[in-house]
Amino acid sequence: MPIQLQVNGSAFSVQLDSNTLLVDCLRGPLGLRGTHQGCDTAQCGACTVQVDGRAVKSCNVLALQVQGRAVRTVEGLASAPDQLHPMQQAFSRHHALQCGFCTPGFLMRAVAMADEPEAAGESIDPHWVRHALGGNLCRCTGYEGIVKAVCEGLTAMRGAEPA
Repeated sequence: MPIQLQVNGSAFSVQLDSNTLLVDCLRGPLGLRGTHQGCDTAQCGACTVQVDGRAVKSCNVLALQVQGRAVRTVEGLASAPDQLHPMQQAFSRHHALQCGFCTPGFLMRAVAMADEPEAAGESIDPHWVRHALGGNLCRCTGYEGIVKAVCEGLTAMRGAEPA
């Protein structure tokens, strides 16, 4: 069946089976390999993308379900090819990755945190960040660099003071 998708600001029309997962659509026909396929059970967060600005695990969503909605992948974070998003800059500064497999999912979750209504009154506190990142797993880093990077990235995005 034909599906119309809006991904990273561009319109796509793809022919997919009705049971095609969003992660498979992104990595397959659309060729966006930054979204990683990890556990296939929505546990690890490596496949996290944003749908209408909210973090979503794309291994748990059908492509058909996001028809007509705005999907953003890690490839859509930077405003220009030679300019990193503030969250990407923070991850680089804090060495918040080792193998990098989980990094796209962490980036997409972290960027979405800046605009979440339930977080509007939250200070940018490492304890809050750890809780908010609870659905994303990393097997390499020990999370310290990730938490510091997210705190710094959110500070830059929100224009707030870190705790």
